[in-house]
Amino acid sequence: MEGGVPKADVSAFRECLSLSWKNPYVLRLAFSAGIGGFLFGYDTGVISGALLYIRDDFKVVDRKTWLQEAIVSTALAGAIIGAAVGGWINDRFGRKKAIILADTLFFIGSVVMAAAINPAILIVGRVFVGLGVGMASMASPLYISEASPTRVRGALVSLNGFLITGGQFLSYVINLAFTSAPGTWRWMLGVAAVPALTQIMLMVLLPESPRWLFRKGKEEEAKEILRKIYPPQDVEHEINALKESVEMEVNEASDSDKVNMMKLLKTRTVRRGLYAGVGLQIFQQFVGINTVMYYSPTIVQLAGFASNKVALLLSLVTAGLNAFGSILSIYFIDKTGRKKLLLFSLSGVVVSLVVLTVVFHETTTHSPLVSTIETSHFNNTCPDYSTALNHGEWNCMKCLKASPECGFCASRANKLLPGACLISNDNTEYQCHKEERLWYTRGCPSQYGWLALIGLALYIIFFSPGMGTVPWVVNSEIYPLRYRGICGGIASTANWVSNLIVAQSFLSLTQAIGTSSTFMIFIFITIAAIIFVIIFVPETKGLPIEEVENMLERRSLNFKFWQNSSDSSEVPKQKHQSV
Repeated sequence: MEGGVPKADVSAFRECLSLSWKNPYVLRLAFSAGIGGFLFGYDTGVISGALLYIRDDFKVVDRKTWLQEAIVSTALAGAIIGAAVGGWINDRFGRKKAIILADTLFFIGSVVMAAAINPAILIVGRVFVGLGVGMASMASPLYISEASPTRVRGALVSLNGFLITGGQFLSYVINLAFTSAPGTWRWMLGVAAVPALTQIMLMVLLPESPRWLFRKGKEEEAKEILRKIYPPQDVEHEINALKESVEMEVNEASDSDKVNMMKLLKTRTVRRGLYAGVGLQIFQQFVGINTVMYYSPTIVQLAGFASNKVALLLSLVTAGLNAFGSILSIYFIDKTGRKKLLLFSLSGVVVSLVVLTVVFHETTTHSPLVSTIETSHFNNTCPDYSTALNHGEWNCMKCLKASPECGFCASRANKLLPGACLISNDNTEYQCHKEERLWYTRGCPSQYGWLALIGLALYIIFFSPGMGTVPWVVNSEIYPLRYRGICGGIASTANWVSNLIVAQSFLSLTQAIGTSSTFMIFIFITIAAIIFVIIFVPETKGLPIEEVENMLERRSLNFKFWQNSSDSSEVPKQKHQSV
């Protein structure tokens, strides 16, 4: 497509592994900066489990869906601000200082959340955490990308993706570990202060990004770092390429401090980079991944598994699959390329969402009936059921949707047989469990529960290696050096705004149109994402960062995405339509 691109294959993955003994300095930079990704992942994972216990401690949260969404979404609002301001901070003060500031905000937020005495203070802590996560979400991959050798850049930025999913996995482990501890959710949220403090100490000892230093005129300091990153035979070529790139930018724009949105959009290479980068970040959220991660315990209960602990345990499995998918990405991203990996990932997501849509439709339409005899066995019938005239038409799902204050106590003999529709409170739950029955408030007993889990697992296995990591990789390498921080900030902001919209609306959507219809919406969005990737996303596999700008300058549309770039470059330019 772009011509003259050196082929990167499985040897790039082996080269990445060999860094552990050939050049551990590069791995130390990548891992230390990648802790920012770990914090990002931990926060998205931990809140889903903590929310189950926050609802138990603060009854007002349990009764009001909007308050549950607010606890999740205020962190996302903070992340939007953090990502937007973080772009400017990255360009003005450097990647290193941006990461340290992000850690400090995350540390403060974790302490405030752990000590919260009411939902309002908890929400304040979530805002601080969001500011830190938003800033780190673009600073960490940017730092790794600029401090990585070209051949393994994709794998090392994918390492940041692995640490995101690793953070999610660890959050579920910690959620399970503290299920029986006093102050359950406080421990879950407060533990996050430890990795934030760890990264602050590590980053203080690490250098600034060599490319940022070059841009700021600190050439000798940058050269010293580059000599530690690249082998002796490559370092001079890299220094010369970086020097030429910076000189070209300075010559092109003497008013470099007056960057604005119109200037960005008028610059062809930046505009084309933003099409791809921002679009990928938006679609990453709108195909539903963080809905799955934030609310996976709730989704598991919707699938018919009643226990909080069982929901957390099954969510741990999904988080483990997510981490495994990130490992696959490290292996394949420099072998198959970014674009093919995205298309494979999105195609699998469509199949998985179809499975989830069908399963949740069956779960909703075939929930157990409500028995008048079973209900009268208890002394606290749901008021809506008591006043209803058509008891014979009531089932578990209708009971739960009638009011947030109603719950379903399954039959003792078989959870799929008619059960009782009761008032939802601690006393009722105790009575139900005392008779060895299962108590449901978020979903209903179902014979299709395991199929829902298989659908979730397939979704994550397909999503993680491609759409989970590639958008961050592409955004860390696709923009010209001069605009890299601000453009990365714009793309991250788009990601968090999309994240906020999806998280804020998911539970409300499931209540309004049902879980199956909500997943069906994600299917159509994912199909749109496939079309977008084919048309707008270029292949950056094997390209030195300094050459990406040249590629964007001459890039044209190419629908034959399966062809190698060297093949595609032979197609006459007049057969392509300019982007």
